[in-house]
Amino acid sequence: MLYWIYEWWRAAFESEVSANQEGWAHALSFFNLLQYITFRAALGCLMAFALSILFGPRVIRRLISLKVGQPIRTAEEVHKLAELHGGKVGTPTMGGVLILGSVLISTFICARPFNPFVAVCACSMGALGLLGFMDDFTKVKKKNSDGVSARTKLFWQLVVALVASCFLYFKMEISGFGSNPEVVKNLGYVPGYQFQGEPLKISQITFPLFKQPLMDLGFLIIPFYAAIIIGCSNAVNLTDGLDGLATGCTITVSLAYAGLAYLAGHHFMANEYLTIPYNRFISELSVFLLALAGASFGFLWFNCHPAKVFMGDTGSLAIGGALGTAALCVKQELLLVIIGGVFVMEAMSVMLQVGSFKLRRKRIFAMAPIHHHFELRGWHESQVIIRFWILSIMLALFGLALLKIV
Repeated sequence: MLYWIYEWWRAAFESEVSANQEGWAHALSFFNLLQYITFRAALGCLMAFALSILFGPRVIRRLISLKVGQPIRTAEEVHKLAELHGGKVGTPTMGGVLILGSVLISTFICARPFNPFVAVCACSMGALGLLGFMDDFTKVKKKNSDGVSARTKLFWQLVVALVASCFLYFKMEISGFGSNPEVVKNLGYVPGYQFQGEPLKISQITFPLFKQPLMDLGFLIIPFYAAIIIGCSNAVNLTDGLDGLATGCTITVSLAYAGLAYLAGHHFMANEYLTIPYNRFISELSVFLLALAGASFGFLWFNCHPAKVFMGDTGSLAIGGALGTAALCVKQELLLVIIGGVFVMEAMSVMLQVGSFKLRRKRIFAMAPIHHHFELRGWHESQVIIRFWILSIMLALFGLALLKIV
C-alpha cells in the first residue's frame, strides 16, 4: 500500500517538474522515502511489533473468555514432565492468530503484496495457519492433546507445499526460464535468478561455499521443495514446547533471511561481492520477514516465561511454512539447515528417538523433542530456552558468515 502511495506521489511530482511548478508533491517530498525497501522493512517490523503489543492483551482476554486453554498431556503420557508443566494448564492457546494478523496486515501496508515472493510466502503462512487453527480448535474441543489426525494434517500440508512449490517453479519472474535467449527476445523478459552473472534456474541447488550450482533437479525440485516446507513447518511445531522457545528462534531465523533477501536483490552485493543467487524482485521479501520478526518480538512479550499465551499450531505451522518458503525464494534452502539449526535439531531428535525405539527398543534421549530431554536432566525451563536462543543466534551468524568464505 505504501509503495502505491509512493507511485501516486511520484507521478504528481513528475507532473509538477514537467510543468515547472511546485505544488503539494514538492511540499510532501518525504514520500520519496517510501520507495526504499529498507525504510518500508523497518516500518513493517515496527508496525507488526506495535500491533502485537496493542492487540495482545485483547486477544489473550478473548481466548480466555472462549476457554481455549492449552491441553497438557497427562502423567501417564509424559510422567515427570507433567509435574514440571502442571502450572501451564489453562494457559490460552491459538495465540498464533496474533502473529498471523500482525504479519499479514503489516505486509499488506508496507510491502508490495503482489510481488511474487511476498505473495507466495504470505499465502503459505495463511494456509498453514488455518490448518493449525483447525488443529488447535479440535484439541480444545476434545479437551486433550489429540487434534487433527496426523494423516489429515500431513495431507493438507502436502497440498499447500505442492502449490507453493509449483508456483515457484512455473512463475517466470522466479523460475529463470526466461534465460532462453528466444524467450527474452520475444517477451522482452529479464531472467529471474542469476548466479555470477549467468542465468540460474529455480531447479538448480546452490550453497554459499560453491561458486557453481551443485546440481539441477529439474521437475524433482517440486517434491524437494515441498519436503522442505513440510519439514520446516513441523520442525517449528516440535520446537514450540517451552515458553518463548520457538518464538525466539523464529526471530533469529527471520532476521537472517531478511538480510539474505535484501542482499540477493542487489546485483553488486549478490553477484559481484558475495556470489549468491541474485533476483531483482527478491529484496521485497525482506519486508515480509522483518514484519515476521517484529510480530514475533511482540508475541514474545506475552509468550516469555511464564507464558500468558501459547502460539499453538496456529502459529508454529504457519511460521515454519513461511520460513521454509522464504528459504526457497532466496535460493538458500540448504543454508536453512544451519541458520535454522535449532529447528533441525528438534526435529532430528524426534526422528532418532522414534527410529531407535522401533529398531532397538531403546531410547536415545530421556524424552523427545530434545528440549524436554534437558528439562528431565535437571535444566530449569528458563535455562533451556535461553541456551537454545543463544545457540540459534550463533548458528544464524555462522550461516551468514559462510556467504563470504570463498
